Amino acid sequence: MDTNEPAMTETTAAGPLAPPDAAAPLAHWLDHLDRLHGQRITLGLERVRAVAQAMGPAVQPACPVVTVAGTNGKGSTCAMLEAVYRAAGYRTALYTSPHLVRFEERARLNGQPLAEAQLVPSFAAVETARQAASDGALSYFEFTTLACVHALLAQRPDVLILEVGMGGRLDAVNLWDADVAMVTSVDLDHMEYLGPDREAIGLEKAGIWRPGRPAIVSDPMPPRSVVARALEIGADLWLAGRDFRYGGDRQQWQWQGRTRRYAGLAYPALRGANQLINAAGVLAALEALQAHLPVTAQAVRQGLATVEWPGRFQVVPGQPVLVLDVAHNPHAAAALAANLDAMGFYPQTQAVFGAMADKAIEPMLRHLAPLVDRWYFCDLPTPRAAKAADLLQGWQRLGGCGERQAAQTHAGPAEALAAALAEADPAGRIVVFGSFYTVGGVLQHGLPRLGAQHLQA
Repeated sequence: MDTNEPAMTETTAAGPLAPPDAAAPLAHWLDHLDRLHGQRITLGLERVRAVAQAMGPAVQPACPVVTVAGTNGKGSTCAMLEAVYRAAGYRTALYTSPHLVRFEERARLNGQPLAEAQLVPSFAAVETARQAASDGALSYFEFTTLACVHALLAQRPDVLILEVGMGGRLDAVNLWDADVAMVTSVDLDHMEYLGPDREAIGLEKAGIWRPGRPAIVSDPMPPRSVVARALEIGADLWLAGRDFRYGGDRQQWQWQGRTRRYAGLAYPALRGANQLINAAGVLAALEALQAHLPVTAQAVRQGLATVEWPGRFQVVPGQPVLVLDVAHNPHAAAALAANLDAMGFYPQTQAVFGAMADKAIEPMLRHLAPLVDRWYFCDLPTPRAAKAADLLQGWQRLGGCGERQAAQTHAGPAEALAAALAEADPAGRIVVFGSFYTVGGVLQHGLPRLGAQHLQA
């Protein structure tokens, strides 16, 4: 999950720091933003709103907007919306964060990342507006959100899908009024910023609701605050189990909304039992926008059958099997454990794990411990990350020193994966999880296809 970092200042300890030239490579712009601030988190809309106003119509959508918030499931929900609308023939724009390998992944047009040449002019446009605004200080997340949306809108999409970075009410994405707003799951994460319990966190996420507009809740047991906020402002609340419902067997599933229903649906191409919950919310959003963006049953079937979203319980065939999952909080780790358990018997399960220091690390380890035979803890290339040695200590505090389990530390995800492969049973599996940085670290040179050492030529 991405965050709002501290506001940029015009100077560093070394003095004024000039922005790159308007034609500078994207890497120079990103490096400039990195050098202007650290990785701490700040929330608020005042700064980004002032700069957006200075940018004018260039960041005002002329198409329907769908905003998606939630603790987990946001990215998968966005990907399914994109896939169905693409199958229906619409020109789709999707903004998500963070990225796995390349920044360009954050801004997708028709399912493909925007090219660097399409993004750089938008960075320059944000910088010009930032300097013109009365209070032009922006965080990394605010700056890049404006730049990505500016670049996507320049392509004249038929629909703009926005993933909230953190929370909702004070997130930069909430600058835009959603025609349909969605909240997926609500659970404990970023508690130091969003509140101490699900009710407080839910209220922050419900900040994306708008009066009179559809508010879709995928979470089958949402906090009362999510519902209360919708009722308070007069949003059009759609609740799972009341306004839409789903069911199925091992072969297919069905869905019923307020006016539409689908039977004999194939399961979404994204793996994991939780994806059916996400897909049910997606179909509700599609129905809510049907008058503006008509979608056929065939487009629904095709979109759900072909959707792809890397790093979300992504199972890569090989010897051993590789499982990639960006699960980075206890709720997501519990879902990962359930999905791994449902895969069937594997004689060996190895885990490559790296995580941010501010996460609930020990509960994540506790969820996976019954399934894992060997742990490979790794450092990550960000100051926010926990050290591999600290992860090992956390595992040891859980009693992870028994005969069945073993653990070691490594300098990065790629090194940890290589060590796991060297000790792998070809009939087993390796799961990589804990952070976008962890999964992204093993994808730097493309999708690995594993072959246990004694099987390689």
